[in-house]
Formats: sequence, C-alpha cells, structure tokens
Amino acid sequence: MYTKDAILFALNLADQAVMRSLENIEDAPLTFPTGNGGCHPLWVIGHLAFVEGLTHELLGGGANPCAEWAGMFGQDTVPTEDAAQYPPMHEVRAKYVQLRRSNLKLLEAMSEADLDKATPWQPQGLETHFATYGKALLTVALHETMHRGQITDALRAAGRAAPVLTAASA
Repeated sequence: MYTKDAILFALNLADQAVMRSLENIEDAPLTFPTGNGGCHPLWVIGHLAFVEGLTHELLGGGANPCAEWAGMFGQDTVPTEDAAQYPPMHEVRAKYVQLRRSNLKLLEAMSEADLDKATPWQPQGLETHFATYGKALLTVALHETMHRGQITDALRAAGRAAPVLTAASA
C-alpha cells in the first residue's frame, strides 16, 4: 500500500463514520453529548467543515471557503444551544461534503513525493501536525474520528443507538 492510498483510506473511513452517526441525529443537531455540555452535532460538523476549508487553503486550493465561520466553529469556540447562532444543519453538512470532495481531488492530483513536501503554513500550535501535505491530511482524518465520538455521545444522550462501523460500510 502506498502512503497516498493509506491517507485516502483513513479520510474515507473517518468520513463514513461521522456521516453515518450524523444521519441518526440530524433532527436534533443541538443535542449536547453530556449533561455538562460539550460539542453538539451541529458544532461538530461545522467545525469539520471549517477544518476542511483550512485544509483546502493549506493544500493550495484557494482561500478558506468557510473563513466567515471561524467565530462559530473555529478552534477554541464554545458550542451554544442557541440555534440562531448557526447556519442550518443542511447547509453546514453540504459545505462539509463539498469541501471534503474538493480536498480528495487535491489529494488525487498529488504524487507520493508531494505528500512529503512542506506545507506553506501551519495552524498555530499545530505546526508538527501540519508540517507536510501527508501529515496534514492524516491529521484531518484522525481529527475527524475524534469528533465522531462526540456525535455518538450526543446520540446516546438523546437515547439513540450509535451506528456500528462494519466492514460492509467501510
């Protein structure tokens, strides 16, 4: 297996896990994962869309199409239960899907050697994670799987079962 194939596998597996979980709670997007708050599903998918936008920018795809969402979904933002503070779930999800597809196309155009190239810049505090194109893309996949746990906890808080990722769904 080549590095590019491993990165593509990780990105697709993470995406499938998040989207399958999200499907089961889209009708209750502001469900907090714990009684003490946390990151609700709308914030999670918005945050993932924002990060996909940063990745798009980092990989040379142009400016972050979600830059205006930094105050809602950027690093260190705090989710709120006020729906008026967010765009509608369907819009946020669509933006995430669009940007993931775009980033996969950017990956497709890269060679194995490109994955070892230094990125033009890195998010502050995450320089090592985003030092090369390959590390940046792997970090995005790992980051997404971490946030999937928050969606599955929100599902449980809503009294719903979290979907199991099986070989057939991967």
